Amino acid sequence: MAFLDRVGLAGANETENLARRNALLLSASQAFGGAAAPIAISMGGLAGFYLLADDKSLATAPVTGFNLGVAVGALPAAWLMRLVGRRYGFLSGMMMTALGGLIAAIALFRHEFWLFAFGMAFIGLGGAFVQQYRFAAADGSPTNFKAQAISWVLAGGVFAAIIGPQTVIFTRELFAPVMFAGSFVALLPLALITMSILWFLRIPNDTRPGDAGHDDTPARPLGEIITQSRFVTAMVCGVGSYALMTFMMTGAPLAMVGCGFSPELATLGIQWHVMAMFAPSFFTGKLIARFGRDTITAAGLVILLGCAIVAHMGIELWNFWLALVLLGIGWNFGFIGATTMVTMTYRQSEKNKVQGFHDVTLFGIVAFSSLMSGKVLNAWGWDALNAMFWPVAAFCLLVLAAQNLWERGRAAA
Repeated sequence: MAFLDRVGLAGANETENLARRNALLLSASQAFGGAAAPIAISMGGLAGFYLLADDKSLATAPVTGFNLGVAVGALPAAWLMRLVGRRYGFLSGMMMTALGGLIAAIALFRHEFWLFAFGMAFIGLGGAFVQQYRFAAADGSPTNFKAQAISWVLAGGVFAAIIGPQTVIFTRELFAPVMFAGSFVALLPLALITMSILWFLRIPNDTRPGDAGHDDTPARPLGEIITQSRFVTAMVCGVGSYALMTFMMTGAPLAMVGCGFSPELATLGIQWHVMAMFAPSFFTGKLIARFGRDTITAAGLVILLGCAIVAHMGIELWNFWLALVLLGIGWNFGFIGATTMVTMTYRQSEKNKVQGFHDVTLFGIVAFSSLMSGKVLNAWGWDALNAMFWPVAAFCLLVLAAQNLWERGRAAA
């Protein structure tokens, strides 16, 4: 890993060099550990459909289990990392991912739907730690590098977008006639690779109470932090962007297969989508630095509306794939912009509880959106699912505009 220490602009100080090194390590970890999410999401609904005999509207319940695992795991993940440090916390998260993959595979062999959903929830618990990678990169970075650090970490998702779906394609029939089991067994080697990368992580602010260098600045009550108008705005935009993305991404594979396309084409659609989610991360941080986090967040929400328009235009393969690509880009701008806003609202001594609260709220709503995706698709169809984008994105844009007007008014006064 010595080459990582040389990463950075000429003349950059030691703190920024270390921040860049950690961001690259976390980006690589995102590539392999983050591949669990596209595997779980692309296969969760199809495997659920395969396991169910009667009520197919519950097919996306395993994906909901995955998202609930992320939501429920957010606070324990923050607590564990405060106790043992982020490196050991992240290693523990990968163990949970591997265990979840094993449980899900066993459930498929036993043809047990709810055991499969439980395994998906365990994969989600591991995903709660993966979601903290972006915060770890930002917290260990100087202010001028925070947005780029978040972008670098999420850029690892480009490789996750390739690794995850390709793993599915090559392993889906590995244990035929038990479909999909091989894809979940594959989570074990992916977790081991991720753990080998995380071992080299060194975050300067990753200290525990009583350690030298620990930030002992009195922390404000959580209620005071989360009622700041800027935090509320960040939460609304982040939750809106992520919930809309999950709502369509969860239903799209089922809709594509329902329209006569093969599971392979549905999986490739998710691959293009996940690549679009993370590919802009190579420059999103620079765009935020140039145009501001609010502008980029708003652009993401507008792109999400464009996604809904394309999806509403028809049910050809290009409609699905292009809509999923726009869905990914819109999520990237909206979510990175909102996450950057969140990191500006708390002190170092407050990070764990604020980040835990943020992700519990975020992924709790995301879990609900994934469950409702199957319900809406089954009851009213693909067009009804797309129509939900308009009120949610419009509300987020309204809140963001109101925040800007209020801040300008205060500055003028």
